[in-house]
Amino acid sequence: MQIIHTVSELRAWSRTRRTGGRVVGLVPTMGALHAGHASLIRAARRERDAVAVSIFVNPTQFGPNEDFSRYPRTFDADCKLAEAEGADVIFAPTVDELYPTSTTTFVEVEGLSDRLDGASRPGHFRGVATVVSKLFIAAEPDRAYFGQKDAAQVAVLRRMTEDLRLGVEIVVCPIIRDPDGLALSSRNVYLSAEERTQALSLSRAIRRVETLFTNGVTDTAVLIAAADKLIQNENKIRIDYIALVDWSTLLPVETATPGTLFAIAAYVGATRLIDNTILL
Repeated sequence: MQIIHTVSELRAWSRTRRTGGRVVGLVPTMGALHAGHASLIRAARRERDAVAVSIFVNPTQFGPNEDFSRYPRTFDADCKLAEAEGADVIFAPTVDELYPTSTTTFVEVEGLSDRLDGASRPGHFRGVATVVSKLFIAAEPDRAYFGQKDAAQVAVLRRMTEDLRLGVEIVVCPIIRDPDGLALSSRNVYLSAEERTQALSLSRAIRRVETLFTNGVTDTAVLIAAADKLIQNENKIRIDYIALVDWSTLLPVETATPGTLFAIAAYVGATRLIDNTILL
């Protein structure tokens, strides 16, 4: 597995593979890789892609009081995991490589960027859209792989890709959970043992809403109230949002239908976690 650090190297690697008839797959990450990221790399490998994994903690998607400085950085372990899962190349740029000091250009998906996580983290999706567009331009991938856990981010990136006619297929892979139901996240390492137990109320709320919907409950207010009641039983959890939305627009719906996104964001202690499901 090759490790490269510059846009020009990544672009040359990608073009060589495509000239050779291969499909290029990109797995964008911020590092601190876990089994969820591994599933994305495996998905790309199953498609017989030439697989690039980017590892870059993107400063522009963190707010001034968020965890950029302490975000887990485990580069050596990340490289081992990526290589074991079949990645061909790691792209690990410096901040200056992706954001030269003269940078004045940013990408913003209006409307979508202000919903769900964007409402409580102003500028977050602007940073996400900007860095992913830079990665797409650098890697020129045919496919890019993202986890459903970041469903709101997926909606933003789908719109960006469509609006800019970038020609990249967005592939969404299922949420990977621990056996007890907790959705895997790089931020789970912040949780104390007690907080981790409390965090399980998020996945329990997901399952509760899925069960209610399967049993015919479609009223948004009823479904949200059921999830809220379950989570509020944990006194160290502060809910950011509980929402039922159209996945393509992130706008709230009054009645849930198959394909509706049910999403939760909450602070467990000081750690912000997200989880979701697509109702079937």
